[in-house]
Amino acid sequence: MVRPAPIGKGRLAVVAGWGQLPLYLAEAAREAGEDPVIVALTDEADRSFEAFETLSAGVGDLAGIERFIREKGVDRVVMSGAVRRRPELRDIRPTFRTLLQVPAVIRTLVSGGDDAVLQMVIKLFEGMGCRVLGAHEIAPGLLARTGPLTTARPAADDLRDIEQAVEAALALGRLDVGQGAVSVGGRVVALEGAEGTDQMLERVVELRREGRISQRRRGVLVKLCKPQQDVRADLPAIGLSTVENAARAGLAGIAVEAGRSLILEEQALVAAADHAGIFVCGIDTGLPKGGL
Repeated sequence: MVRPAPIGKGRLAVVAGWGQLPLYLAEAAREAGEDPVIVALTDEADRSFEAFETLSAGVGDLAGIERFIREKGVDRVVMSGAVRRRPELRDIRPTFRTLLQVPAVIRTLVSGGDDAVLQMVIKLFEGMGCRVLGAHEIAPGLLARTGPLTTARPAADDLRDIEQAVEAALALGRLDVGQGAVSVGGRVVALEGAEGTDQMLERVVELRREGRISQRRRGVLVKLCKPQQDVRADLPAIGLSTVENAARAGLAGIAVEAGRSLILEEQALVAAADHAGIFVCGIDTGLPKGGL
């Protein structure tokens, strides 16, 4: 069982991108006795953090972020939420200490995959004297468990779709492209790219509308951690919007990697999935049939 990270001597900073996760982590940290601060990324963070000390900063504002971290006595950082745009080169504001790293930063931003970018960001925070934590270390209850969470369970056809989508998601992850895949009738019909899961599911809706995917066969969305991924950043996550969009896409269910994926607002998510008649389950790719 994963336990919450112990409270350190300094404060925790939640680096907040788009979505509910940053606010959830900040509130969970406060409940655990922390006094967290927020680094809300400009044009990315979309929640109100008025109950917390907050800095609004651009993704590339290394100098401003480091100054805030030092002023607030931060010694641990958790990165959370989606970052949908990479900073323009003109937006990078290094500190004197990180000036020599700028060429490597630029190369990674221009040609690196998401995992390479996250590794670079982790190293930059470590260079500021901070320990980088994973979201699951702050709120371990978010981690998916093996097995069905919903009343609906995968049928035999769904298990075949899960198997096909797992293979596709693993191959995609090795290329550092995305974390999700959709299989319908044993055929992979969509792979997640830079657009994200919800937009991938929108493509499935369009493919059905155009008649390029069978209306009779439902299909499954699978989300997995990339094989080489550092679990301190960008763990696969599903929330209410994932369930809503999966239902709109006509899918039978959603499978996520147990122990390495996050389920946000689980109670509400399960209720929504039950209402829509779709399953949500955690799978262990090392077990036969994913442990289902």
